[in-house]
Amino acid sequence: MLELLLAATLTVLPDYLYRRYRQGKRLGREITIFSAWYELRWGITGCLMLTIAMLTTIFYFHPSTSSAASFFRTIPVLPEASGRVAEVYVGLREEVEVGTPLFRLDSTSQEAAVESARRRVVEVEAATLVAESEFATIGARIAEARSAYMQALEEFETRSTLRERNPDLVPLREIERLQNALDGSQATVDAAMASRATLETQIASLLPAQKSTAEAALRQAEAELAKTIVYAGVEGRLEQFTLRVGDIVNPFMRPAGILIPRASGRTAIEAGFNQIEAQVIRPGMIAEALCISRPFTVIPLVVTEVQDVIATGQIRPSDQLVDLADVARPGTLTVYLEPLFAGGLEGVPPGSNCIVNAYTSNHEALADPSIGAFRRLALHAVDAVGIVHAAILRVQAIFMPIRALVLSNSH
Repeated sequence: MLELLLAATLTVLPDYLYRRYRQGKRLGREITIFSAWYELRWGITGCLMLTIAMLTTIFYFHPSTSSAASFFRTIPVLPEASGRVAEVYVGLREEVEVGTPLFRLDSTSQEAAVESARRRVVEVEAATLVAESEFATIGARIAEARSAYMQALEEFETRSTLRERNPDLVPLREIERLQNALDGSQATVDAAMASRATLETQIASLLPAQKSTAEAALRQAEAELAKTIVYAGVEGRLEQFTLRVGDIVNPFMRPAGILIPRASGRTAIEAGFNQIEAQVIRPGMIAEALCISRPFTVIPLVVTEVQDVIATGQIRPSDQLVDLADVARPGTLTVYLEPLFAGGLEGVPPGSNCIVNAYTSNHEALADPSIGAFRRLALHAVDAVGIVHAAILRVQAIFMPIRALVLSNSH
């Protein structure tokens, strides 16, 4: 409407003034409802053309969208394993900090696993003490075996010497028996030495490895036990947390509730503009937002980022080829905007729907002394029509409560 009135001021009004004061035609006489088109045809035609050109210029260089919202993230409250709730620590809609315990699952099996792993560690430690005690015993056995060997050796040497002097004094059978006894004593010594080496290996390598494995199993069991208590990972507010003792929660199907981060959705607004605006919208552009949750307030914003892809063009590998005719709805250009001033989004609940206008500024281009006169005039015109768009947004701010409360179909 404002564009039409402005265009009519520049076209229809001069045409009427020419007809009235130059040609002497008057309203109600020569210029009536039936003759208005013929008498003011040049002004009406120019008004329509100027209105269309002005609307095109405004909406191209100063884009607008009603597809904008302050999106926020929700975090499902889930345990790492399924289980039955044994204890609940927080209320239905409670503010929580990082690390606040939320609820505990039944931990009977996990506690049993921890106790079993702890006893296994004690068992390995006891086995180490037994091995060290056996190591001392093996030393005594080795000394005993060596003593027996030395005694057998001395007896064998004595008998052998006597036989060499007088073969009839010591029979050969006796020498063979002493040789076998000497070999048995040597084998006993070797076996005792091997047993000591085995115990040394057990004490130095096997038992420490078994203890490390048992301690690792204990830590794993303690970690599984710790998973039975679910903590808040971020600070925020719990919603739909109706968990009660005895409920069964499942990380795949049955979450315990939803945790809304405290700062989520309170720092930026995401807006979807027409794809044709991809050549105009750039980071650093000034914008304004009007949110239905905060009427009569225009929020100044700045474009911080422009997503370089269109969401509707994404594909997911499957067993069927994608037919482009199935993408009936053209996607929008996603733009991220942040408040120009600190606290700009205060009073705007996360998830609020908004209307966003972005404004093209040619201040830097106009500061260039080498710019031509025609281009300078065109850039001035582009910047000037942005005022019309800003005025439209403020008119929408005035009528927004009426449209939401009276003209809405939701009542």
